[in-house]
Amino acid sequence: MAKRVFLIVLDSFGIGELPDAADFGDKGANTLRSCFGTGELFVPNMQSFGLFNIDGVEVGKKTASPKAAYMRISEKSKGKDTTTGHWEIAGLVSERAFPTYPDGFPDDIISKFEQATGRKVLCNKPYSGTKVIADYGQQHVETGALIVYTSADSVFQIAVHESIVPVEQLYKYCEIAREILVGEHAVGRVIARPFEGEHPYTRTSRRHDFSLVPPKETLLDKLKAAGKDVIGVGKIYDIFAGKGLTDQDRTIGNAADMEITSRYQQKDFNGLCFTNLVDFDMSFGHRRDADGYANALNEFDKWLGGFITEMHSDDVLMITADHGCDPCHTGTDHTREYIPLLIYGDGIAPQNYGTLSGFDNISTAVLKLLQVE
Repeated sequence: MAKRVFLIVLDSFGIGELPDAADFGDKGANTLRSCFGTGELFVPNMQSFGLFNIDGVEVGKKTASPKAAYMRISEKSKGKDTTTGHWEIAGLVSERAFPTYPDGFPDDIISKFEQATGRKVLCNKPYSGTKVIADYGQQHVETGALIVYTSADSVFQIAVHESIVPVEQLYKYCEIAREILVGEHAVGRVIARPFEGEHPYTRTSRRHDFSLVPPKETLLDKLKAAGKDVIGVGKIYDIFAGKGLTDQDRTIGNAADMEITSRYQQKDFNGLCFTNLVDFDMSFGHRRDADGYANALNEFDKWLGGFITEMHSDDVLMITADHGCDPCHTGTDHTREYIPLLIYGDGIAPQNYGTLSGFDNISTAVLKLLQVE
């Protein structure tokens, strides 16, 4: 049993295609294999936990005596996006996929949004986040029209230059979109995507996600109801719309969020610290930067070495992912993959649990560790 559980999601760190990957256009995807193939990957701490011993992992050197329990898990939900993955980790399986818009949003949705905001819309099609501001940024600056775009994920994204539309106003526009996008058009996330500077523009760190409120009780709600501390670091607040959390730090970025997680480790709490490290996905997976992804994993593993030494005897560490985003796959989308789960702590017996069905196994394990029904 544990007093504290640290659940860290390496956003998009898949370890190989799921059996239904072809249905999602992801046959052959393998995020871990692509990172290993760069020749840059050096993750001795995760290796010692048993990362390369996991079923189906055919790269890296297996360790003779893993220090952690290790396994791979398949997704039950019908999707491969951040919200679906995290909700399933927290025990909520999504039977129906969130809507996506490969041809852009319907005219009636865009018309309602333009009328409510008083601004015209540019783009309205699937686009790379960095390319869309390169292609439409100047027109936005000149006209004040909002850049609206989507991706293969269920997202409605709004990009603006911070000198044209202040960030707080952008957030209000996102709230308007969130109110419009309901029913059959209830996308998983509305995302604020501010940028700055001169062409070529750069995105700022003031991104903010406006997610749907989970429709049912999650792991977070159950822990909170049991009187446990439930801490969200990084995107966790946004993904769960704040529901079930008792404390949070919404700073976005691997380096900052690893440091914040270390600070929570030094505090006395009783419950769960749930951290999302988004840069793997946002900065490297979607941008198809395999070298960058591998080096970001190296940075995490280096930080992990220090975190392990500071763990208490009644702490448990869980390292997992929410989907894949193979940096060597076609396109720029997430990929439908198995996720790893490494569980480490004084009371955890090192062993191979093979292949499990459902990310919700993680929720079950956390509840059991924290002795919550």
